[in-house]
Amino acid sequence: MILHYRDRLVESDLQAVQEIVESTGFFTRAEIGVALELVQEHLAKGTASGYSFLLAEDGLGVTLGYTCFGPIPCTQESFDMYWIAVRPDHQGCGIGKSLFEQTEQSIAELGGSRIYIETSSRATYAPTREFYLKSGYRKEAALKDFYSPGDDKIIFTKELTSGKSSR
Repeated sequence: MILHYRDRLVESDLQAVQEIVESTGFFTRAEIGVALELVQEHLAKGTASGYSFLLAEDGLGVTLGYTCFGPIPCTQESFDMYWIAVRPDHQGCGIGKSLFEQTEQSIAELGGSRIYIETSSRATYAPTREFYLKSGYRKEAALKDFYSPGDDKIIFTKELTSGKSSR
C-alpha cells in the first residue's frame, strides 16, 4: 500500500482523529478528549500550539493513522511523542512503523535529537510497549501507580542522529 503523509491539519481531521482513537479500543473517554483537544489547539494556533501532526493517508485520502508530537518546553532537542494511533483494520501492515520513521525524520529536521514516549503498564498496552521496543526505543523509567493503583507510567526514549534514528 502506498501511503501519503500530510503535516497540515484541516477541520475534517478532527473527525478522522476521533474515529481512529475511538476505534482502537485502547483509550478512555478522557484520553480521547485530550487527543481531540490537541487537534483543536493546533487548528486554532498552528505551530504556536507546540503540537505537530503527521497523518498517513491511503491513495483515496482516507486517514489511516497519525502521530502528534512536539518539543518539550524548557529542554534542548527533546521531543514528546504524544500520540501514535492506526486504524485497527490497518494495524500490522507497517503503517505504525512508517509513521514512526517519518515522525522521527520530522523531529530531526526540527532540531530534535531525543524522543520520549509514555504509556501505561496495563496488560492491554503490552503490544504497544513491544512495538516501541521493536522500533528502537528503550524503556527508560517506570513511575509506580502513576495513572492509578497498579497502572504505572512507562517512559521510553530514543536518540536520533543525523536526521536518522539510532539505537
